[in-house]
Amino acid sequence: MSTALPHGYRVIGIERIRESVGLSYGELAPGLVIEHRPGRTVTELDSLLGAALSGNVAPIHSDAHYSSQTKWGRILVCSGVTLNLVAGMTVRSISGLTTANLAVDRVRFTAPVHIGDTLYAETKVLTRRASENSPGHGVITCHTTAHNQEDTTVMAFNRTFLVPLDADAVRDATNY
Repeated sequence: MSTALPHGYRVIGIERIRESVGLSYGELAPGLVIEHRPGRTVTELDSLLGAALSGNVAPIHSDAHYSSQTKWGRILVCSGVTLNLVAGMTVRSISGLTTANLAVDRVRFTAPVHIGDTLYAETKVLTRRASENSPGHGVITCHTTAHNQEDTTVMAFNRTFLVPLDADAVRDATNY
């Protein structure tokens, strides 16, 4: 290629590049903080589908009249929906090449999330080590926090997962 390669891409042919998904084991260094973008505005459909898929029939998540009579004054987004949306926001950078999730720990919901809120997330890499049980993989533990459009922290959690030690070998083998 005649121009500089943009960060996050790799050359796969003449005048052809491909986006890279997931940082490599070596890039996920303890102490690194990643701000995930874009933000994600929670929709009514997100809230209703999440509650329906999980079987959560609590009226606080689906009944506008009921919810208007609570201290929140409106529908609350189910915490499971919030967790899944925020975890999903992190995948592109921290765990796009994950082989397996090992744990989600210390989940804390610190403020309500409502339909129409926009969530932003950031992740700090806590630890990194070669896996003892899965040769060719590393174990990454991260701490993710999420805040809304008013910069109020709404949740936090730790996640531990496996990533390949050689990301490019996996990308080459899978055409990714």
